[in-house]
Amino acid sequence: MASTQDFLEIDQIREGVIILKNKALRGVMMVSSINFALKSDEEQQAIIAQFQDFLNSLDFSVQIIIQSRKLNITGYLDKLKELENKQPNDLLRVQVQGYRQFIGELVSAGTIMAKTFFVAIPFTILEAEGGSATQLIKSKGTPTLTEERFQMIKQQLWQRMEFVALGLRRCGLQAMPLTTPELIELFWSLHHPKQAEVGYYPEVPPELSK
Repeated sequence: MASTQDFLEIDQIREGVIILKNKALRGVMMVSSINFALKSDEEQQAIIAQFQDFLNSLDFSVQIIIQSRKLNITGYLDKLKELENKQPNDLLRVQVQGYRQFIGELVSAGTIMAKTFFVAIPFTILEAEGGSATQLIKSKGTPTLTEERFQMIKQQLWQRMEFVALGLRRCGLQAMPLTTPELIELFWSLHHPKQAEVGYYPEVPPELSK
């Protein structure tokens, strides 16, 4: 029986870089958010204009991902349960119990969601050697990714990521590249949403943390 990994385009993740099966590279950055609705009309227009300028400055494609997940408050509910059990006053114990149940039902109903924002940046072997991504698609066979090629492409990928981070900073957003363990946890959570919602993540082996 085929495993989930057989259907993924990812070959490996190393040094904070995703290597696809076609040997193209991807970098992923987590991006902060701003409360756009609380901005004045002038501030909103300025942010929109800056974001338009940022998009127009790109000569390569990027992918923007928004991940929505039920807010994980397992630890908070556990503390409320502990407080409830230790409460000597019967009336206060009932109130804490009611509050805990209310919060649990509110979160389980999906009305409180945590949103995380990412941007994925690509780079390919042909681009590094003066070609284009279109040529890579049309080319026959999978290119060879030597260690020297990987390091060269990785440096050019980092330059793209720094360019994207600078453009987003002008919009009032902060962007940080994900490390290898963070990338592994991200893809694991995408395929195990229930476990991720309660804060469970598998331990990443030391050899994969580089």
